[in-house]
Amino acid sequence: MLHSMTGFGRTEFTVGDYICSLEIKSLNGKQFEVNAKIPPILKLYEIELRNKLQQHLNRGSIDVTIYLKQHGVSKPVVVNVELAKYYHESMMQIADSLNLKKKDILSTLMRMPEIVSAVNETMTEDEWAIIADKIDETCVILNNHRAQEGIMLTKHIANNINTIHTLCLQVDPHEKKRTERVREKLTTAIQEFTQASHTDLNRLEQEIVYYIEKFDITEERNRLNHHCVYFNELLNESNTTKGKKLGFLLQEIGREINTMGSKANDIDIQKIVVDMKDELEQAKEQLLNAL
Repeated sequence: MLHSMTGFGRTEFTVGDYICSLEIKSLNGKQFEVNAKIPPILKLYEIELRNKLQQHLNRGSIDVTIYLKQHGVSKPVVVNVELAKYYHESMMQIADSLNLKKKDILSTLMRMPEIVSAVNETMTEDEWAIIADKIDETCVILNNHRAQEGIMLTKHIANNINTIHTLCLQVDPHEKKRTERVREKLTTAIQEFTQASHTDLNRLEQEIVYYIEKFDITEERNRLNHHCVYFNELLNESNTTKGKKLGFLLQEIGREINTMGSKANDIDIQKIVVDMKDELEQAKEQLLNAL
């Protein structure tokens, strides 16, 4: 059974003096990529956060957002007096040189970068352990969502492959008629060739072999049938991370379909080939979202 790369998980809980809101969203992606929006006090644990996400989610484009809302007593702030003095001197010099009024300098000064900042805080190991456990829980929620999406994904793709397999079997009655037409053309060509003077038997043999190989689609049909059977076997395996492997197999299926279409030289078989290509493109599109 396939798992989708699309999923969502959200958890809200209390840790220390904070109410923490944790959201993890995953979308389809060729590799594992993480876009983390976390508060500064969690930057120390960002690598551990990414490693934990990869253990659970394996593949896809992952957006993780952690909001920390403080409750209880407000934390004090710190004013960088030395930096404020530097800014003040610069402002006074600019005001003097431009003959500007020196009103409201304090309010402007307090808005300058890094003048006022909160007291530096760090998340304790115990508090991080709580958040880490909640990340595990949220990933489980997300993976359950992926599994539910994967059920429909598996159903659609299996239907596409089974349709291709059925269409391939429908080539048989048309192939018999096509073989008769090819045989008649080949017989006529041989008769005309042998009636000509100075017949080159080696050349005749080469032409016959070329003609047979050019129009024979038996191998392509057999390989296509085997690929479809193997695809369904892989699809029903318990391993959930097999999207890339199935993608490679779809390429092989497409190659056999294209070769059949180019060699068949039969309008009825061409119609079947077009239908198979349509099913194949649908399967490829669905598989892009598979884990």
